[in-house]
Amino acid sequence: MSYNELRKGRHSESGREYLLTTVVQARAPVFRNLAAARACILQLPTTERETGARWLAWVLMPDHFHGLVTLGERADLATLMRQLKGASARAVNQVLDRRGPLWQPAYHDRALRREDDRLAVARYIVANPLRAGLVNGLGDYPHWDSVWL
Repeated sequence: MSYNELRKGRHSESGREYLLTTVVQARAPVFRNLAAARACILQLPTTERETGARWLAWVLMPDHFHGLVTLGERADLATLMRQLKGASARAVNQVLDRRGPLWQPAYHDRALRREDDRLAVARYIVANPLRAGLVNGLGDYPHWDSVWL
C-alpha cells in the first residue's frame, strides 16, 4: 500500500485523542544511541507549543515511536507529525553527524473512541520495551513518559 493510499480517509479532529506510530527508515535502531534518543525526545515539548497538542503517553523504541496525543486546535495530524518528524530528524542527524531522512514517510494513527480506556492505551504504549524484551522492568527503560503513570 502506498503512502498516499494510507492517507485516504484520514480525518483530524481537535480535542480528540490519537494513538500514533511512526517508524525509522529501514527500521534502523537509531535510538539505541542515547544522545540520538534524547535529541528526539527533546522535540516533544516543542511540538506541543507549536501545535497545541498534548502528549499523554509515549515511548521511543530503538526503531520506532508510539504516542498517545490529544490533538490541539492549531494543527491537524499531518501537521503534528510533519513537525515532530522534521524537528527530530534535524536534531538526530546533527547529533549523529548524518544526512538524509530519519523516518519512513508514513505513520499509523487510530482515533480513540469515548469508550476506549485511555489508561490501558497508555500502559500498552509504555510497556512496549517490556514486550520487546529490552528490559525486565518498566523503570529500567529510559525513553518513555505518561501523564498517568
